[in-house]
Amino acid sequence: MPASHANASIPEPWWRGAQAGATWGLSQLQADEAHARWGPNSFEPQAKRSLALQFLARLRNPLVLVLLAASTISAATGDIANAGIIVLMVLLSVTLDFVQEHRASNAAEKLRASVALRARVLRDGATLEIPVTEVMPGDLMLLSAGDRVPADGLVLEARDFFVNQSLLTGESYPVEKHPGTLEGHATELQDALNAVFMGSTVISGSARVGVMATGSHTALGEVASSIQAEPLPTAFEIGMHHFGMMIMRLTLLLVLFVLLVNVILHRPLLDSFLFAVALAVGLTPELLPMVVSVTLSRGAMRLAGRRVIVKRLASIQNLGAMDVLCTDKTGTLTEARIGLARCADADGRDSARVLMLAHLNSTFESGLKSPLDEAVLAHPMDTAAWKKIDEVPFDFERRRVSVLLDRGDARWLVVKGAPDDVLALCNRFERDEGRSLAPLDADALVQLRERCHALERQGLRVLGVAWRDVPADHPHADVRDESALVFAGFAAFIDPPKAGAGEAMAALAKSGVHVKIVSGDSELVTQHLCTLLRIPVAGVLTGREISAMDDIALRASVGRTTLFCRVNPAQKNRIILALRARGHVVGYLGDGINDAPALRSADVGLTVDSAVDVAREVADIVMLDHDLAVLHEGVLEGRRTFGNVMKYIMMGTSSNFGNMLSMAGASLLLPFLPMLPAQILLNNVLYDLSQAAIPLDRVDAADLHRPRTLDMKFIQRYMWLFGAISSAFDALTFWLLIQVLHADASLFRTAWFVESLATQVLVIFVIRTRGRPWTSRPGAALSLASLFVVAAALLLPFSPLARFFHFEPPPAIFFAWLAGMLVAYLALAEMAKRFFYARLAGSAPSRTRRHPPPRRARP
Repeated sequence: MPASHANASIPEPWWRGAQAGATWGLSQLQADEAHARWGPNSFEPQAKRSLALQFLARLRNPLVLVLLAASTISAATGDIANAGIIVLMVLLSVTLDFVQEHRASNAAEKLRASVALRARVLRDGATLEIPVTEVMPGDLMLLSAGDRVPADGLVLEARDFFVNQSLLTGESYPVEKHPGTLEGHATELQDALNAVFMGSTVISGSARVGVMATGSHTALGEVASSIQAEPLPTAFEIGMHHFGMMIMRLTLLLVLFVLLVNVILHRPLLDSFLFAVALAVGLTPELLPMVVSVTLSRGAMRLAGRRVIVKRLASIQNLGAMDVLCTDKTGTLTEARIGLARCADADGRDSARVLMLAHLNSTFESGLKSPLDEAVLAHPMDTAAWKKIDEVPFDFERRRVSVLLDRGDARWLVVKGAPDDVLALCNRFERDEGRSLAPLDADALVQLRERCHALERQGLRVLGVAWRDVPADHPHADVRDESALVFAGFAAFIDPPKAGAGEAMAALAKSGVHVKIVSGDSELVTQHLCTLLRIPVAGVLTGREISAMDDIALRASVGRTTLFCRVNPAQKNRIILALRARGHVVGYLGDGINDAPALRSADVGLTVDSAVDVAREVADIVMLDHDLAVLHEGVLEGRRTFGNVMKYIMMGTSSNFGNMLSMAGASLLLPFLPMLPAQILLNNVLYDLSQAAIPLDRVDAADLHRPRTLDMKFIQRYMWLFGAISSAFDALTFWLLIQVLHADASLFRTAWFVESLATQVLVIFVIRTRGRPWTSRPGAALSLASLFVVAAALLLPFSPLARFFHFEPPPAIFFAWLAGMLVAYLALAEMAKRFFYARLAGSAPSRTRRHPPPRRARP
C-alpha cells in the first residue's frame, strides 16, 4: 500500500451519521432499479467499444498508417490499381488479426466469468449468492471469515468480527468492527469501527452489513486509479518486448538502407518509398500478437476441459515456464480429510479432559473453522453449560486462538494452538486429568516437547491445549490474558497421504519442476509425509530460522531447501521473492487467507475453487480439482503454447528475414525493383495465412520435458544462420533468373515471388521440430494451410488476377529448377538445424528474468 494512502479519507464520511436501525435488504425489483441508477459494482469501464471501433483502433499501427498514406499518394498520382491493392492487403492482414484476437478475448472472458467472486445478500427475505458486481446500495450483506468485502457498508450485527483493511489504511493488524454511532471527530477510515470497506478481508467472525456505496463511489474507488496497478510483465512478456525491439531496429536499418540506395541511384522516389515500406511490413511479424493470443486462448480452453480455469491468459505460459512449485501439503499431498487421532495429557495417556477443552475452544471460536476444528467437533460433547464471553481470534503471528467462557461457577480462558507457542505461555501443567497441577520447569518442558515430537514423528499434526482461571468480573479477553496458563495436553490429528500424490510429484520432477513444500506444520510431520510419498528432502528451514535471516541469506538458502515448515504468511512471501530473485519462475499453490501474499508475489498464483475469496481473487489460475496430476497437465499445456509461439518467431527470424534482406540487397544490384510493393504485400499476406494455423499445431514430446522462456541470444543466432541460408538461395535464384533464363523485370518478379513464398512457407515443416521432420507429424490445419498457400503461389501467375499484380507465367524450365532448389533448400535447412542445436543453441532457450518486486497490486 503506498504511503500516501496510509491516512486515506473521504469527504463527509457517511459512517459518522449512519443509523443501524434503518431497514436493510432489497427486493429484486429494487435491486434492478438500483443497478439502473448506480451501474455494476466495479471500477472497470462498463461501455465496451463497438466492434467497429475496435477494428479501427488496429489501423493505428504505425506501419499500417504508413501503408495507407502510401496508397493515398499512389491514388493521387494516378496509380489507382496499386493503391487499391495496398489497401486490400492491409485490410486482409488487419482483419485476420482482429478476428482471431476477438475470438480469443471472448473465450478468455467466459472463462474468467466462470470463477467470478460472489457475495451473499438478503433479497426478498431469502439468502442469495450473487456475483459481486450485482451488489447494490441498500443490500444486506452476510459476511464471514475468509470473505472479501464486496462494497462499503455499515455494520448492523457482528460477532467477533475482525477485518484486515491494510489495502486502504496501511494497518497491518486486523481491526474489530461492531455496530454503533461514532464520535464527531471520527473522520478517517481508521476511525470507522462501525463500517467495512470494499477490498478488506474478513479474518474472523461474522456480520450483517448494510451496503452504503458500491463501485467507484466506495472508499477504494476514490483511490483505485493509484492502487490498481497493471500486473508486472512476465518473463515471457519481457522476452516478447525484447524481440519486438530487435525487429524494430532491423526494420529501421533496412528501410533507411533501401531508401538511401534508391535515392543515390536516382530511382522514382514514390516507388522507392513504397518498396521500403513494403519491406518493413514483410519483416515485421504482425501476426505475432494474434498467434500469441490464439495459442494462449486455445491452451485455456484445453485446460478448461481439465477443470482448470485460467483468469489471466499470460499465466498459461508462466505455468509452462515454471521450474519451482511451492505448495502447502494439506489437501495437495494429503487427502484433507483430517481426523482426530487422539487427545493425550502431559503424561502421554489418552485424556477425555483434553478433548473437552479442545472441543470448547473449537465450538465457541467464531473464526473460519479449520479442518482441525471440524475434526474435534466430529466428537460430540455437551457444551450447553458454557457461555462465551469474548475471544482473541486466531492470527498467523500468534498461531493460536483463545476463547473466554463462563459456566456460572467458573470463568476460563481456553487456548488452543501451535504446541511450542502454547507451551511458552504456560507455567504449570495438569496431572491425573486435572486433579493436580505441577510447575512447568525446564525438565518438564523438555519431556513435554519430546512427547510432542514423538507424535509428530508418527505423522500426526499436533496442537497444544491450555487454560487458566480468570476472575468472574473479567469482561474481555485480549492477548495479555494469554499468560500463566495451565498446560492440559495435546490434540493429535491424522491426514493420510493423497493417493497418486507421490506419482504426480515424480512426474513434475521429471518435467523439470522442483516442488517445495511451504507449510505452517511441523517439520517432523512434513518429513514423515515426504517419506511415505518417497519425496527426497534436500534441506529444511523453519519459520524461526527464516526470521533470523536477512533477504540475502534467505536467497542463498532457498535453492537447496525442500521443506519450509512452521512459516507464517510474511515468511511464505519472502520465500517466493527469494526464489524469484535467484532467477526461478515460481508457482504458488494455496487456498487460505494466509496464502494471499504469496499468491500475489509468485509468477503464477494457483488456487482451488473451494478456496476463500481473497485467494481466488488474487490467483491467476483456479483448479476445480485439488489435484497435482491436473496441475502437471497444465504445465505441459503451458509448454505447448510456448512451443507454438516459438515456431512463429523462428519462422519470422529465418527465411522471412532472409528474403527481406535479399530484397534489400537486390535493390542495390538490379536496375529495377526486385519486387513491386503490392507483390511484397501479397507475399506477406499469403505467408501470414499459412502461419495462422500454427496455434493448432502439435508440439513434440521433447519440447515438453523442460521449462523454457525466450532467450534473445538463441533467437539472434538462429536468425543469422537461417537468414544467411535463405539469402544464399535467393542469390542463387537471382543468378538463375538473370544468367540462365534471361528474365526481364516482370518475369524476375514473378519467379522470385513464387520461389520466396514456396521456400519460406515449406521450411516450417523443418523448423517446427527439433527432430527429423518425417518423424514429427504436423497438425492437419497447418499442413493444409501451408500447402494451399504454396499451390496458390504456383497458380497465381496463370490466373486472371495476374495482371493486377503485374505477374506473367514463368516458363516450364523454371518449375524444374524450382523443384530442385526446394529440395536442396529444405535439405540444407535440416542439416543447419541439426548443427545449430548441436553447436550453437547451447541449452534449451533459457530464462529471460527480471528481479522481482511483488508481481501485482490488486484491490
